[in-house]
Amino acid sequence: MSNPVIRPRRLRTTPALRRLASEIRVHPAELVLPMFVREGNEVMPIQSMPGVVQHSVDSARRAVVAAAEAGIGGVMLFGVPDVRDATGTGATDPNGILNVATRALVDEIGDALVVQTDLCLDEFTDHGHCGVLATDGRVDNDATLLRYSDMAVAQASSGSALLGLSGMMDGQVAAVRSSLDAAGFEDTAVLAYSAKYASAYYGPFREAVASTLVGNRRTYQLDPANRREGVRETQIDIDEGADIVMVKPAGSYLDVLAEVAAMSPVPVWAYQVSGEYAMIEAAAAQGWIDRRRAVEESILSIRRAGADAVLTYWAVELANWLNEERA
Repeated sequence: MSNPVIRPRRLRTTPALRRLASEIRVHPAELVLPMFVREGNEVMPIQSMPGVVQHSVDSARRAVVAAAEAGIGGVMLFGVPDVRDATGTGATDPNGILNVATRALVDEIGDALVVQTDLCLDEFTDHGHCGVLATDGRVDNDATLLRYSDMAVAQASSGSALLGLSGMMDGQVAAVRSSLDAAGFEDTAVLAYSAKYASAYYGPFREAVASTLVGNRRTYQLDPANRREGVRETQIDIDEGADIVMVKPAGSYLDVLAEVAAMSPVPVWAYQVSGEYAMIEAAAAQGWIDRRRAVEESILSIRRAGADAVLTYWAVELANWLNEERA
């Protein structure tokens, strides 16, 4: 048998050749750090997400400075209020924790990175759902849009540059865009969580925001079996004026992510969610996997599937690794 002429291994023989032939690279500016900010002065560790905490406003200020120094692209803020009610009034209160934290971080960091805010009611409602409930207990889509519109103006007024619409209500992008424009916030961008699935991987997040949810969100989040539906939801959000679209979770939905990336004329992001984070941390703590390699590979895979940016709880740590490698 003759020796093979085509030898793809030639480009794998040295670290320098592998680096030169690499098709995808991750840059710190493509990473966004989700952050939880609670009322009060106490910083609370999240047991199911080792290394992640509920920040106070002061500790969040310090964390956002470290994030900017690492060169990441932005932070996505989630509020953890002390008091919740049926319609989530704390979400639109100028003195509510999310709006207070947004003003504090924008004041601290300016334009060094993009301060973004989660626009959803689940952290603020006593029932834990992402919207207002009708008398029969169902989530009232159109009544919820009115609350989202008010939230959008409140968050933009507090300085948020990018609103993350994560509630999966029909028509939410159009409603928020209209309200922002009417209030003079034409330059405030909208990130649509377009293909957000009803996933088991959100478990640790419930602890992170002290969720009071009873039941599930399957009537408004997507069925994990449905790829085409995720693409359809994305197209609707683009048509309604979304500036960026999102696939969530990331790791188990790379097929959806790749298809969305192939059809979208706007940037496509993906959220590496709490359960994805917790699984790697737990396996690494047992010594079953190489933690750093697993973190790097998981985020590289999301980028390879088509994400222009990745929300990940490892954003700052990974950015610092990348900066060390370049140095």
